[in-house]
Amino acid sequence: MSGLSVQDLSFAYGPKQALKQVSFSVRPGEFCALLGPNGAGKSTLMSLLTRLFTTPHGKISVAGHDLARDPRKALAKIGVVFQQSTLDLDLTVYRNLSYFAALHGLSGRRARHRIDAALDRLDMAERAHERARDLNGGHRRRTEIARCLLHDPAVLLLDEPTVGLDAEARRSITDHVHDLARDQGLTVLWTTHLTDEVRDTDRLIVLHQGRILADGHAGALRAQAPLADYFLTLTGAPA
Repeated sequence: MSGLSVQDLSFAYGPKQALKQVSFSVRPGEFCALLGPNGAGKSTLMSLLTRLFTTPHGKISVAGHDLARDPRKALAKIGVVFQQSTLDLDLTVYRNLSYFAALHGLSGRRARHRIDAALDRLDMAERAHERARDLNGGHRRRTEIARCLLHDPAVLLLDEPTVGLDAEARRSITDHVHDLARDQGLTVLWTTHLTDEVRDTDRLIVLHQGRILADGHAGALRAQAPLADYFLTLTGAPA
């Protein structure tokens, strides 16, 4: 499969089972919202997908590459935005991106072209020479998304990327990432505990206590109920 595939994935912290036989796949061009309350296992899953954690229980495939057997090729196809910002606040937007490009072997004209294109894509070109610490939260997130596009990934993983942002900034970030899935054919896995970040047309996976409780298009799953009510009924957790 050319997108993202997870098969029978399980993980435990000692006696505590964090994920229990989790299986799903996300196609190229698909925006998939992984919705779950705090403690559902979302961050554990992200740690496994980025190989911060490993487990012998299950299989992960990224753009056709087995993450366990060929981690270098698999990880090269992933762009990640973590929950906590990883920007160097003392560097400008452009320098943050150029440093990341160099880590991926990009330099000179090729790097400049990729950086300019990514900043244009996220409406950040005019802020290229501002220091990261002088940006608001929404623009920092846009910078991180632009950065994760530089090495031409096939799969984007975003771990609750709107935490701490106001409603307008959250809407802007979700719009940008939906556009990336639609326009560039990227496979997107977006974790959140907020139902208002999920569109009816999105693929929706509901994760609770380490298990998948529902998987389908959000509009079809919620039927006539508001998504927040549907989520509450499934998990007992308000959103």
